[in-house]
Amino acid sequence: MDAFLGLLVIVAIIGWYIYSKTQSYGDSDWVRERIQGRNDNQVLAIRFFCNNPGCLNKVVSIPEYDEMLSSILSKYDFKQMALNKISIDEDELREIEPVHFEGYVFDKNCFSKLCADGKWRSSKYQVSWLFFNSSQVFLYQYTLNTDEDGKSERTEEYFYKDITSFSTSSDTVETSVFDIATGQNKIENVESNRFAITVPGDKFYCSMEQSDNTERVIQGMKSLLRDKKNSQS
Repeated sequence: MDAFLGLLVIVAIIGWYIYSKTQSYGDSDWVRERIQGRNDNQVLAIRFFCNNPGCLNKVVSIPEYDEMLSSILSKYDFKQMALNKISIDEDELREIEPVHFEGYVFDKNCFSKLCADGKWRSSKYQVSWLFFNSSQVFLYQYTLNTDEDGKSERTEEYFYKDITSFSTSSDTVETSVFDIATGQNKIENVESNRFAITVPGDKFYCSMEQSDNTERVIQGMKSLLRDKKNSQS
């Protein structure tokens, strides 16, 4: 009897192992339609944001999504892309060290999710580089989507005399969250950390992750702007 029970346990373990490796992600009809024609990374992203994490469904974990995003970002040399777009020799852009921000973008044109680690993630990510010469600030921004082929590039340049301020803000913004129960998107409010360049009548935002380092570099930018303003007065 003991040998028989032992055999049953072994068979059960093998069966569960095979099932765990082949079980369905529990894709809904909407997800199955959405992932048609997508590449592996995009399929993973859609399943991360839109699938039901039922006990018998495979799930895309937080580390899997983070690793996928890191893999995508590692394929780009954003600093060099910025320099190519700005078309100014790097030796001319050393008023202070270049500044780099990055972080998730939250809006109505992405999927967003409050994850188990307490952090909001979205399917849209943004990388920004700022460069400084004696009279101007040059900005390059690249925004990508993990669930589709969408991406955008933007460059801006500002004279110090036209800049009102450099600042950070934590704003409540509306973002799209997939409601698994209804199979539809709904709009929720989320706090978004952003860096802003303010000029008369306008603001330019950069998504960012708040940290001691970002505070340090922003203080350096503010100090530079004060010096430039004082030298012009």
